[in-house]
Amino acid sequence: MKSKNSKGIKSAITAVSGYVPSDVLSNSDLEKMVDTNDEWIFSRTGIKERRIARNPLEPTSFLAIQAANKLLKKQKTDPLSIDLIILATATPDMPVVATAAYIASEIGAHNAFGFDLQAACSGFLYGMSTAAAYIESGRYKKVLLIGADKMSSIVDYTDRATCIIFGDGAGAVLFEPSENEFGYEDSYLRTDGSGRDSLTIKSGGSLYPYNESTFAEGGHNIKQDGQTVFKNAVKNMADAAEQVLIQNDLSGDDIAYLLPHQANKRIIDATARRINLSEDRVLMNIEKYGNTTAATLPLLISDFESKFSKGDKLIFAAFGGGFTWGAVYLTWNYDYKN
Repeated sequence: MKSKNSKGIKSAITAVSGYVPSDVLSNSDLEKMVDTNDEWIFSRTGIKERRIARNPLEPTSFLAIQAANKLLKKQKTDPLSIDLIILATATPDMPVVATAAYIASEIGAHNAFGFDLQAACSGFLYGMSTAAAYIESGRYKKVLLIGADKMSSIVDYTDRATCIIFGDGAGAVLFEPSENEFGYEDSYLRTDGSGRDSLTIKSGGSLYPYNESTFAEGGHNIKQDGQTVFKNAVKNMADAAEQVLIQNDLSGDDIAYLLPHQANKRIIDATARRINLSEDRVLMNIEKYGNTTAATLPLLISDFESKFSKGDKLIFAAFGGGFTWGAVYLTWNYDYKN
């Protein structure tokens, strides 16, 4: 397969876990905060509620650590055996400092190195490709890939264009060398920098450093041109899913499940139509969590792990700010056990 290196090593997901905060922010709650209503939100996004980490002492690292520890316990994995931790996130605890390094220390992965990967909503998808490459290099045996975002920390809850969409959460997967022929197969990954102003946090970087003016203008919060983002997401996510099928001589009939980024149900439906998948083979939890950015894909895997069988062909697809987008083809490595 395309994912094997010259040594014949293939990478595979061998364990998964997810974590969401207990506090729920429902559509009816948002009706009291902005000019919106449950029917309007659900009909346009497919979201009913989202989870929010209200405690300021529970940042992105807290969410990620919960997911990581849950995986280690479930898999009975010694944290000292972890070689690498990749954190896909758009909301690191602090600028400059790698949140992944703190996570490694907190979970006892003292032999691991770690780094953050920022590709907005495509972060976990890009992380899958990166984690697979490290395993297939032959130098690393256990790579912990985490997708985590505390989107509530960058959302303006007076802006109905964004506050209805995002929630908080984390998910983790363990990549190891495959013990069979199944695992990471192929990817189709793309970027287009011309879209960076359409979904962005304007201030806080070297172009627009924080100051009194940028703060007063709300430059520290996420903003989006919804129409532009929607149009590009529909086209590019669907194109990527179709392209990864073409690259591997597959059709929709070959695919067990599509695991799409959970940004908007209409985008998900368009992607499924492009590759001719029926609704029962398209996995969604957007109704419960909203868009948790880099956490959407691992939370999907965690929530639906019991549905997968060894050898199932899975397609992952995402679209995010930047613009970033792509698709990954993976064959599932194990049968579910309680």
